[in-house]
Amino acid sequence: MKPSQVAIDETAVKINGDWSWSYAAIGLDSRLILDVAVFGQRGTDPAATFLHRLTVKHDLSDTMFLVDGYGYLTALSRLGLSGQLDYVERNLLEKWFHTLKMRVDRFHNSWVGSWASVRNWLEQFVLYYNT
Repeated sequence: MKPSQVAIDETAVKINGDWSWSYAAIGLDSRLILDVAVFGQRGTDPAATFLHRLTVKHDLSDTMFLVDGYGYLTALSRLGLSGQLDYVERNLLEKWFHTLKMRVDRFHNSWVGSWASVRNWLEQFVLYYNT
């Protein structure tokens, strides 16, 4: 099923003592996590990379993206996608990040391990959450 609305956001995490950003997308119709990725920096370029990766995995041609910042709008524009600033409907994604941080309290201090292990854990957590 093609989502009509997708909420996108990022949250800061520490990996081996260095700040990184976990990006996530959730389909508001299905309430499923569509993708999650970790980047070493925050901004328009990582957002565009994440959005491109998302569009490769899912047909989002008619989807409205709900975002919380103008950097996302720039990234969406680069990819020819539609988006709008929205601070209310995105609450489901904020709650998911809260759940993620509660489940992995190492995120509050520092994730110790390789980037590959972090990505693998996030993929497994998404699978668990979605099912």
